[in-house]
Amino acid sequence: MRLAVILIGGIVGVAAGLAAVYGIGTLTRNPDGDAVCRPALAEAKRISPLARGEVAAMAPSTKPLSLANLSFQDADGRNRTLAEWKGRVVLLNLWATWCVPCRKEMPALDALQKKLGGPAFEVVAVNIDTRDPAKPKAWLNEVGITGLTYYADPTAKIFQDLKVAGRAFGMPTTILVDRQGCELASLAGPAEWASDDAFRLVQAALAP
Repeated sequence: MRLAVILIGGIVGVAAGLAAVYGIGTLTRNPDGDAVCRPALAEAKRISPLARGEVAAMAPSTKPLSLANLSFQDADGRNRTLAEWKGRVVLLNLWATWCVPCRKEMPALDALQKKLGGPAFEVVAVNIDTRDPAKPKAWLNEVGITGLTYYADPTAKIFQDLKVAGRAFGMPTTILVDRQGCELASLAGPAEWASDDAFRLVQAALAP
């Protein structure tokens, strides 16, 4: 029993340390964000029948979760938060050059952005390579990814925040986000984002 208490205490201590380092409270303890995001649960339920075929692994949100405070950088190194995309539906994707499935699905994400991207929707693909910041940009140029705006988090903090919130179990990680910055559905692993199934899912999220 004493050993169990010590182990539990250690686990709690580690979790608290992670929260202090990574600012995880912005996702896991955000009552205002949760209140804003409650309507997103009905929207998630509405679009859930479209999570089929090539995007069948997309899991609809079952608890209100605001992602507006997630932060990363743009191509010029300026800090950005997802709150800046308020009013737009976002497909948030975390990727890295060392992740083979990430590289494989990047052209499909590029195609999705080219087909549906605009004032109402954007694929926000955030690179989390922690070494050689020039490498992901060079790789995107090499394979001809031209539709996606470059975003990155060289600290990989965004992945840690989502992981502790139970939304990042591996790479790639993709989350469909509504106009208020609230989670609609999430996926751990790759998908064929250039498919008709993916287009229909995003279009359903864009519907009034």
